[in-house]
Amino acid sequence: MRIAIIGTRGIPNNYGGFEQLAEYLSLGLKAKGHEVFVYSSHKHAYQEKMWKGIHIIHQNDPEKKIGTVGQFIYDFNCIRDSRKHKFDTILNLGYTSSSVWMHVFPKKPRLVTNMDGLEWKRSKYSKKVQKFLLYAEKLAVKMSDELIADSKAIQDYLSEKYQVPSHFVAYGADLFDSPNEQVLKAFQVSPYSYNMLIARMEPENNIEMILDGMQRSSSTNKFFVVGNTQNKFGTYLTEKYKGDDRIVFLGPIYDIDIINNLRYFSNLYFHGHSVGGTNPSLIEAMGCQALIASHDNEFNKSVLEHDAFYFNDWTDISKLLEKEHRTGNQMNSMIENNYQKIKTSYSWSHIVEIYERILTCQ
Repeated sequence: MRIAIIGTRGIPNNYGGFEQLAEYLSLGLKAKGHEVFVYSSHKHAYQEKMWKGIHIIHQNDPEKKIGTVGQFIYDFNCIRDSRKHKFDTILNLGYTSSSVWMHVFPKKPRLVTNMDGLEWKRSKYSKKVQKFLLYAEKLAVKMSDELIADSKAIQDYLSEKYQVPSHFVAYGADLFDSPNEQVLKAFQVSPYSYNMLIARMEPENNIEMILDGMQRSSSTNKFFVVGNTQNKFGTYLTEKYKGDDRIVFLGPIYDIDIINNLRYFSNLYFHGHSVGGTNPSLIEAMGCQALIASHDNEFNKSVLEHDAFYFNDWTDISKLLEKEHRTGNQMNSMIENNYQKIKTSYSWSHIVEIYERILTCQ
């Protein structure tokens, strides 16, 4: 089958979760004999028309030049171009800037939309934008032939709010089982002597809550913050905590081996995401055998179940940071249970098989 993937900045991944999904999924579908096309920004670092047997279709993406409106223009350009090709199925990753162009999609291919998270709940958006995003969500539900929910909570939400069925398909992750302590030398720490988080610098990821808990705790361990701080909220955070030398902003790290080793050797890995479905960074931390402290919400609990510590405010975080965690059978079982979940439910091979069945109507 000829399958197109729309809604990402392109592959190979150098940005985020949907790009990672597009990369693994396109390679998996190609290996199963399908012809796969992935739409990509004209600004993407990779400019060839083929990548490992995957067709790359570059389209004009003016986001860097004109801001958020550019996302809508880029999606429109991708969708309009899809009319030129005889695709059997189009996988639309997300709906925030594509659903207003649903009428532009070609009529013949089946349209499968991954609904991502509850975008209209994100606190970074104004009330007017949140209202628009709720409208966009409704359009995506109405116009798509099939819906994919990346968490059980999103699946339940779609069923209750719109009375529509959806397929639950989480993100995938690789298993990390080759730790190398030498990686830590560059960060001047030893195994399990530091805590960390990885996130985009957005309010709904509860980074400020986590760092408030760290700042007010008596912990002497370093706390590493991995993520690009070159936005308004990131600048605010770095300024607020610049007087605490325990809190170290490492910026973005794209070397997966370094990231995996940091996760593996962390004392506690904090996951503060509170809006959305199954977050890729959470699944990856589980695959790295990290001991996880998570924000207490239905999205995270549907993945972690009883195999994490949970927090609701900075006082919970301070208490977690002041305790010894790396001892005892309970800790080992939490880590092992999460690791096994990646093997059985969140492996990329498993995720690709489910997507193939949906995209090909098997």
